Amino acid sequence: MANGNGKSVIRQVVAIGIGAAIFVALTTVQIPVGIVPNTALQVRAAVLAFFAAVFGPAAGFAIGLIGHALGDALFYGSVWWSWVFPDALFGLVIGLFAKKYVIEEGGFGTKQALLFNGVQIAANVIAWVLAAPILDILIYKEPANKVFVQGITAAITNLIIVAILGTLLAFGYSKIKTKSSSLKEEE
Repeated sequence: MANGNGKSVIRQVVAIGIGAAIFVALTTVQIPVGIVPNTALQVRAAVLAFFAAVFGPAAGFAIGLIGHALGDALFYGSVWWSWVFPDALFGLVIGLFAKKYVIEEGGFGTKQALLFNGVQIAANVIAWVLAAPILDILIYKEPANKVFVQGITAAITNLIIVAILGTLLAFGYSKIKTKSSSLKEEE
């Protein structure tokens, strides 16, 4: 049985499980920004972007939702839903362009890296500059000036880590796929 991306449902479920587990494990791996409370440079954003770029929007959405919710629950004792949903949205948006990145096919090059980074910048703005602050205000009655500063800071830190680590993960995985395909052809 295959989904819309031609990948098996089992492969999608496994990717979601592995991606969410890595996302949870990386929840506490962060470098605090310092000047803005509750914001940090988070490696898990790059992992989410990478999984979404390889496995598509459903995987990106599920990994963001499950990974963030479990990470919050396990490490902080409660789930901050106004930041869980934006992570899911972030994964969804990046995953919508998975076929165009051609990572699985071993074709992730400069053109695809530029597209990936353009999309991740837009996804960060949608998720963190718009969705997270609005949800903070609606759900938790947080002050607007505080949450928009946090959201903008989160967007900037995420786009930096995704641009560096996410792009490197995509290039590396694509090269592995290229070598794997070459070896299969030689057999």
